[in-house]
Amino acid sequence: MSELAQGVNQALRRVPRWPLFPLGLIPAGLLVHALLTGGLGPDPMKVMEQRLGEIGLQFLIATLCVTPLRNYAGISLIKYRRAFGLLAFYYILMHLLTWVVLDYQFHWAEMMRDLYKRPYITVGMFAFAAMLPLALTASDHAIRRLGAATWQRLHKLAYLAALAGALHYLLLVKRVTAEPVLYALAVLLLLAMRAHWRRVRQSRRA
Repeated sequence: MSELAQGVNQALRRVPRWPLFPLGLIPAGLLVHALLTGGLGPDPMKVMEQRLGEIGLQFLIATLCVTPLRNYAGISLIKYRRAFGLLAFYYILMHLLTWVVLDYQFHWAEMMRDLYKRPYITVGMFAFAAMLPLALTASDHAIRRLGAATWQRLHKLAYLAALAGALHYLLLVKRVTAEPVLYALAVLLLLAMRAHWRRVRQSRRA
């Protein structure tokens, strides 16, 4: 481990986890303010819905960055990973609720039709379904009840959720733009780094 990584880790030991939650909610507050002041353009519900999903994907990618950052750079953000994951789930849940409540206004039949007709909605629902057990087992009590090994295997669903979330974003946009492509590449790169590190560990054991 480099001296820089050691210095960063020593500094991080003095930084508690709890400030991440109020800081992580700032984008939501800014979105609500923009909504109330007319700063989201002519279709504010669509803008808010998309922005909530995008922030959720950003937090999910931040969660996936923790392990590669430790493996390759020696910097440990492990104690913050659960906070990143919970914030990701919060924004994805708000994204879904905006779609259900404000966009479709609880018209379940129409939602079910679009769920089958529009692949991006199906993929998005799959991503949310993958994240749900992660959020429900994010407590210390759940870790003790499941056992650390089982809990770690279950939380590998985060990679599946990130892949589905990135694909959802790609399918959502009507034309290819830089942002969804960059998010998809980031997820694929993180998965590749994880697979490479696993091969390195296996070769070292051999």
